[in-house]
Amino acid sequence: MKSRETLIRLKKFQVDEKRRKVAQIEGMIAEFERMASDLDREIQVEQERSGINDPGHYAYPTYAKAAIQRRQNLKNSADELKAQLEDGKALLQEAFEELKKVELLDERDQMRERAEQDAREQADLDAIGLMRSRTAMPA
Repeated sequence: MKSRETLIRLKKFQVDEKRRKVAQIEGMIAEFERMASDLDREIQVEQERSGINDPGHYAYPTYAKAAIQRRQNLKNSADELKAQLEDGKALLQEAFEELKKVELLDERDQMRERAEQDAREQADLDAIGLMRSRTAMPA
């Protein structure tokens, strides 16, 4: 039984680790998207300030060009993280299912042990009752 309890603790730890990793990736994606949104606003402000909206124009602001590149890099990174997130969620689901299997096995074993214990106790009570009934009967 000790090994099963250890296995359950290990599976719970694995589920928690995978859950933390998924949450961390989700946080990074949210942060990258927030940063990209901030850059969108900065690009728009720079374009309005200069009056030039075409990045191909020779006088397009250098800062806006750099911000566009940074924004694209952030979006690419967020897309890569989204793929990792899907993998992480799949691994989390697998770990959770493994934990549930082990917990169900443990529960089944505990129920069987309780049934065996109950049967032993009932047999002991039956034996006591039988002895009492024999001693109470006149010979």
